[in-house]
Order: sequence, then structure tokens, then C-alpha cells
Amino acid sequence: MMQFLANENFPMMSVLRLRDAGYDVAYGSEDAPGAEDWLVLERAVRQERIILTFDRDYGELIYRLRMPAPKGVVYFRYFPAIPEEPAQDLLRLLNIEGLVLEGYFTVFERTQLRQRPLP
Repeated sequence: MMQFLANENFPMMSVLRLRDAGYDVAYGSEDAPGAEDWLVLERAVRQERIILTFDRDYGELIYRLRMPAPKGVVYFRYFPAIPEEPAQDLLRLLNIEGLVLEGYFTVFERTQLRQRPLP
């Protein structure tokens, strides 16, 4: 089963919802508050986790600065209406047959989904 690392800006209620659904979700706010993005990225690589974030800086770190890529990144590009919305969206994504998150930088917007292979 996929393992996730939720960035500090990811809502706690969504982390709890994903955990309730049986996913292994590490959460920066719980065990590494204030960690810089590059430290979060290094942790995701080391622990083989997919980053869940509302921060587009990971794209710059991976593609422009050529830092090692994690197993995947899901960048939620919207402001959640309720704290559970990102978890609800991710759980829907995980049920789409043929959709793969590992190996991709996935940009999720309310009206579209885009993926770019990780280097």
C-alpha cells in the first residue's frame, strides 16, 4: 500500500481521514513542524513516500534544482472548502482504474488533473 507524507500545509482533518481509510500518512506538523521544503523532500525520498502538498515549490526543487525525486508528489492546486476535501479528492483519485501516482508529479485542480513524469 502507498505511503504518504503530508506537508505541513495539508489539513489535519484530511490526514486523519486518510489514516481512517487505512493509509500510512506521516504528517510534518506532528513530527517535524517548520521543516524546510528540501528537508521534507529528503524525508519523502528516504522513507519512500508520496508527498501531499498545497505548495508548488516541490516542482522547482525536483525539476529546476534537480534534487532527488520522491516516489511521487500530489500537488493540490486549490483552496479547500472544508478541511476534509483534499482527503476526499485523493481517495477518489486512488479509485480511478489505471491512474498511477508513483513516479509522477500530479497536479490536482477541481476541474482537471495533470501528470508529469518524475526524473
